[in-house]
Amino acid sequence: MDEHIYKAHNKTLLLYHMVFPVKYRRKIFTEEVSEKLKEVCIGIGERYEMRFVEIGMEEDHVHMLVQGIPNMSVSQMVKTIKSITAREIYKSYPRIRKEILWGGNLWTSGYYANTVGQYGSKEVIIKYIQNQGKDEREYEKIHESQLEFDFGE
Repeated sequence: MDEHIYKAHNKTLLLYHMVFPVKYRRKIFTEEVSEKLKEVCIGIGERYEMRFVEIGMEEDHVHMLVQGIPNMSVSQMVKTIKSITAREIYKSYPRIRKEILWGGNLWTSGYYANTVGQYGSKEVIIKYIQNQGKDEREYEKIHESQLEFDFGE
């Protein structure tokens, strides 16, 4: 089965591992609440062109493998998922909002997101790029850089 998403002029396979902790790391994910989360995520997927490849959880946080499309940024995806799931879980289980989270947010303000490569690691992709055009000319590296992020911490 081809897992790419086909649009008018593009073909993509964008997978993201996302983790959302519950506010204050409260343990809210019972079997019943987990089933509701799954149902809501499937609905989000249908409305927003996301595919929830896998959803897993512990009582106080959720892991998701989500396939997206290029016109939606990771932060937009996160905002959409977190806001709709919170609204629907609170609507179905008002006790969580009133007694466990004291009327506040369901999710922490932060999240974890990472891209997932189905066809290879960074090293495999570098080798693939280096082997392009071998029949016609030798590969010439024109740039190499290490990923660096400074978030002022």
